[in-house]
Amino acid sequence: MSVSDPIANFLTKIRNSMLAKHRYVDVCFSRMNKDIVQVLKDTGFVENYLVNEQEYKLRIFLKYSKHRESVIQELKRISKPGLRRYVGYKDVPKILGGLGISVLSTPAGVVDGETARKKKVGGELLCTVW
Repeated sequence: MSVSDPIANFLTKIRNSMLAKHRYVDVCFSRMNKDIVQVLKDTGFVENYLVNEQEYKLRIFLKYSKHRESVIQELKRISKPGLRRYVGYKDVPKILGGLGISVLSTPAGVVDGETARKKKVGGELLCTVW
């Protein structure tokens, strides 16, 4: 079965595992998925990740608070295959006044919104996380 939107599938797997309070989730490996997870790790939304290139798997270790509540409250896909969303660096949205992040695919790679503003690069608005 082919997936028409692999990024939405990736975000849905993380969302479902988070709601089920799983320790980790295995997703299909792709460079885009790896770059998005790296941004989530750098901003503190996931604990860690492992890459298994032989099996094309990416294992993401989810991050929880002391009371077993997920650090990620919501993942939302913005740009979709049917409607791509592009923003300039001045138009990158601030999520919940800076508590959340927006993830962009730019010419400088996949970065969070704050980094895109600092580097003054715009791009495709992939998703928001808070």
